[in-house]
Amino acid sequence: MATTETRITEERLHAALASGARPAHPGRVSAAVTFGWRAVLKIKHVPEQMIDVTITPVLFLLMFTYLFGGAVAGGTDAYLQYILPGVLAQSVVFVSVYSGVALNTDVTKGVTDRFRSLPIWRPAPLVGAVLGDSVRYVVAGSLVIVLGLILGFDAGGGVPGVLGALLLVVIFTFGLSWTFTTLGLTLRSPNAVLNTGFMLLFPLVFLSNTFVEPSTLPGWLEAFVNVNPFSHVVTATRGLLDGDPQADDILLVLGEAAVLIGVFAPLTVRRYRAV
Repeated sequence: MATTETRITEERLHAALASGARPAHPGRVSAAVTFGWRAVLKIKHVPEQMIDVTITPVLFLLMFTYLFGGAVAGGTDAYLQYILPGVLAQSVVFVSVYSGVALNTDVTKGVTDRFRSLPIWRPAPLVGAVLGDSVRYVVAGSLVIVLGLILGFDAGGGVPGVLGALLLVVIFTFGLSWTFTTLGLTLRSPNAVLNTGFMLLFPLVFLSNTFVEPSTLPGWLEAFVNVNPFSHVVTATRGLLDGDPQADDILLVLGEAAVLIGVFAPLTVRRYRAV
């Protein structure tokens, strides 16, 4: 009798819990896109994180153009033509640090442990987070371009050149962001990731061809600037915006982005499995 009642109870429980068809196992793409959407939704709940994406690029462009334009190029108009591609790349690259900060925050708060319990592709939270951050890259870059056009920047490459320049910067930054996700899984706190990330970026960004012609620099510094990957991004971006794109410059940047992804994405996944 007890066995019959137990069986009936189990059948009723199964019917209540499994009233429909079992959902399909999420694919890799859908899982990554879902986590990318999660990264975008975090902006809605914490809008303060958009300050570095919206206000900082505007301040950089205005300050550098009007503070140094007369001294460096003899006028703000001429200097705007030179500096905007560099500020575009700089503003987007700076945002990539927060990929590592966000990942470190998830680890320290235990969110990553919950993700591991889900029946999903293991790297999905990592890929999704970086994809979601790409939305912030597009916003930061678009603001710089729009402000530059308002100030009088002459985009000789037209709409295709502008879109190509923005896309190239976003692709390079996507590759670079994997460097900071590795850093985010290595250091112990979000502040450590933030400080270390900017400490690594500052020499690359400011010791480049963003603000002055490399030929005006000391020989040893010019040599560093010429091999600096960030200088390559700025050079290719200038060509696209000016309407004189060079295939070699673009391919070099794409190759460097591929190397960054090939080296640091596997390192990030390995660290993610170990933490």
